[in-house]
Amino acid sequence: MNSSWVSLLVLGFIFMMIFLNWTCLCLTQNGDRPATVNLGALAAYNSTIGRVAKKAIELALEDVNNDKTLLNRTRLVLTMMDSNCSAFIGTSAALELSKKDVMAVIGPQSSVIAHVISHIASALQVPLLSFGATDPSLSSLQYPYFLRLTHSDFSEMTAIAAVIRNFNWKEVIAVYVDDDYGRNGISALGDALVNVADIVHKYRMPPTITRSDLGSNLKDLSLMTTRVFVVHMNPDAGLKLLTEVHQLGMLSSGYVWIATDWLSTALDSLALDLDAIKSLQGVITVRRHIPDSYELHAFSARWNNLQKSGAVDAGLNVFGLYAYDTVWAVAHAIDTFLERRGNISFTNYPQLSAASGSESEVAELKVFDGGPQLRRSLLQTNIMGLTGRIQLDARGDLYGPDFEIINIVGTGFHKVSYWSNISGLSIIPPESRTVSSNNKSSLKKKVNDLIWPGYSNQVPRGWTVPSNGRRFRILIPWKKGEFKKLVEVEGSNVANGYCIEVFTAAVNMLSYPFPHEFVVYGSDESPPIYNELVEQVALKKFDAAVGDITILKNRSKDVDFTQPYVEAGLVVVVPVKKINSNPWAFLKPFTPEMWLTTAAFFLVIGAVVWILEHKLNSEFRGEPQKQIVTIFWFSFSTMFFVHNYKSEAKQLGIDAGEQIVSSLARMVLLIWLFVVLIINSSYTASLTSIFTVQQLTPTIKGIDDLISSNLPIGYLTGSFVRNYLSGELNIAQSRLIPLDSPEKYAKALSDGIHNGGVGAIVDEFPAIELFLSNRCGFGIAGQPFTKGGWGFAFQKGSPLQLDISTALLNLSETGELQRIHNKWLGISKCNSHINQDGPNKLRLTSFWGIFLVSGVAAMAALLVFVYRLALQFRHHPRSSDDSLHSGSVLRNFASFVDQKEIDRKSEGSSKRRRTEEEGEINQTTRE
Repeated sequence: MNSSWVSLLVLGFIFMMIFLNWTCLCLTQNGDRPATVNLGALAAYNSTIGRVAKKAIELALEDVNNDKTLLNRTRLVLTMMDSNCSAFIGTSAALELSKKDVMAVIGPQSSVIAHVISHIASALQVPLLSFGATDPSLSSLQYPYFLRLTHSDFSEMTAIAAVIRNFNWKEVIAVYVDDDYGRNGISALGDALVNVADIVHKYRMPPTITRSDLGSNLKDLSLMTTRVFVVHMNPDAGLKLLTEVHQLGMLSSGYVWIATDWLSTALDSLALDLDAIKSLQGVITVRRHIPDSYELHAFSARWNNLQKSGAVDAGLNVFGLYAYDTVWAVAHAIDTFLERRGNISFTNYPQLSAASGSESEVAELKVFDGGPQLRRSLLQTNIMGLTGRIQLDARGDLYGPDFEIINIVGTGFHKVSYWSNISGLSIIPPESRTVSSNNKSSLKKKVNDLIWPGYSNQVPRGWTVPSNGRRFRILIPWKKGEFKKLVEVEGSNVANGYCIEVFTAAVNMLSYPFPHEFVVYGSDESPPIYNELVEQVALKKFDAAVGDITILKNRSKDVDFTQPYVEAGLVVVVPVKKINSNPWAFLKPFTPEMWLTTAAFFLVIGAVVWILEHKLNSEFRGEPQKQIVTIFWFSFSTMFFVHNYKSEAKQLGIDAGEQIVSSLARMVLLIWLFVVLIINSSYTASLTSIFTVQQLTPTIKGIDDLISSNLPIGYLTGSFVRNYLSGELNIAQSRLIPLDSPEKYAKALSDGIHNGGVGAIVDEFPAIELFLSNRCGFGIAGQPFTKGGWGFAFQKGSPLQLDISTALLNLSETGELQRIHNKWLGISKCNSHINQDGPNKLRLTSFWGIFLVSGVAAMAALLVFVYRLALQFRHHPRSSDDSLHSGSVLRNFASFVDQKEIDRKSEGSSKRRRTEEEGEINQTTRE
């Protein structure tokens, strides 16, 4: 046979074997897959969400079964039942579905029903995939087979909290339906509002609202001072509520109404009439943000066609899209389950059979053996749906939902912001944000302009003054003695003083009325304890506290303080005494070391100048006694006659000599005159200070001396000073003496420690300013050793705190705060600060630098002079006889050094040098 034919036969045989193997493999795989798979679904057909979800599930089932690339010709068979918005009916329907050997149940849409049937799903190992149950507590480990393919209310409430934070509202009223959905949703809102705002009231509504229910509850709401409301209900009940709110005038200017996603769902699904839309003007709501895609637009067009044909009686909403995606997610998970040879079998629940008998209908319930494997496949699902990426976390919740913030205006609504759990609020859609664009200034804006209730474009402040005649109750501390200038009670609801006038001035700057009354805390017999005073506000027994209240860290945890209106650090006050007059006070500017050094330098500089000038200046020559006088006179006269010592000396009848002629002497004298100028100026300034400034000598020089001493310390009764001194500075409490008035401060300091008094007072600077304003026998030792301030205390989250703080800042900028301070605390007639070091003595350490410069200059000049003299003597040595004619040691030294300097211009001419030397010798002989 031809070899070519053999090759063709072999190749044909090989292809035939490959085809047969492939066919057998396909038949085997197809044989492993069931022809149909049973699924269940629960929806409330008569609800806004249920009507849309039911049709969306049917469309999704049709699309999945028509998709040839999915499930390999295995068809999904769906049994859908109506839960009728009832937990009992929904539970009964879930039990019926379980009898049909379903692998998974799509739904329910209700969180209340989901709580009940999640127990059934866990027992029967049937995954429960909800497209509408948003209760955050369903993510508990208690429900391992509950999987949520929609957002959790916690994410939604976090977005709402971001809106509240953006507008700086501090109080919120929650209105909710009283079931698992409502209670747990508002609980999530409370968690999201931590450190943002407080839920001051929670109003429960029954699941089925009647007109009478709305009337009684809304009447109470209208009396509240808080004007920010968050409504968390189902669409039907929520629309009834807002319609009634509008009729009662509670959708007017100043109100804020924020609805959860139930309102956006109703707007998408229901064809609201004009009156219903009018009752929603200015309301804010949220909606899950769905990124644009071709598939989404195609499905929306398909839905619109069905709606036009009458096949659908509601518009498409977000929950309908969730329901559609849920079916596809289940289909992909079942496909993965079948590829992994998952076990589709059901076994009886043994405990049910034993408890109810084999004839009971409950005994027909069976456990899905492949439930754990299908659950794992569902958790691993990662597909793109109409709502975006469908992927679940370990708890069974959908990853990363984003939300739109919607403002209802006119006949529709517009998006004013977007929120994501990564970047928070922004006017840019999440999918359009990039790392590089986040730095652009255009992205700094978080929310576009809104139209608020009452068609106002002014952001509501979120609260109002009481409309029931109630006045704000302001707590003020009782003060005694001169401290009444801080807070003084003049009669019923009448107060005065520094703190009260500051508060009143701030209140007068508010743009709204602020009815209030003062309540006094404490008395002469029972001085106020400031921590207890602040605690009264924290317990909401009073609206605020006004007075000399120090802002402390531990107090700020319980109340909100305003901007400080005065600095109030702690200072030490001690008794002081005035230094008596001293006839020798003129010696006090210099220390003894400074006097001795200055005098020594006068003599040294005088001697150096005399040496340098002696052979050139005839006035620096003569009898030894005269030369000694000349040295002393010249030295000390430089302090007084630095500008023209010669003329001044002649007026006194003393010959001070001619002008200085030696270059070296001029250099030394120039530097010395600069030193004299500095010393003279410093001496004059110090002496002036001694005679004109009152000097106070303290017994304590500051807080460090006070701590190390054993002196008793006085403090204001009830203030935080006691705890600070004992707790922070470890001062024994036995040393701390409470005093309740400035008069007792003065008496305790005057009595002294030997007569039962105190060695020092520790109090805050403004109070001490008042104490020292007319008492000159006391003074502040050292500097304030703490930093702090006085502020007004308001309840935690009170909106008044921000408005009063803003008013205080305005008062500070206009100078009004300083005017009030000067009016009440005044300007002290005494020097309240102590000069801790006594008289300001000028020490040698402050001047050693200039003395060093002058000394070095003098020594350098002498060295140069000696060097030149040595050169001259080496070239022209003198005989020993010359020294015998002098008659004295001083004359010998004078005749030895008395030569003129070599003329620098004639240094090259030796003849002229000899002539000059002969003339110099003749002159010396004549002398």
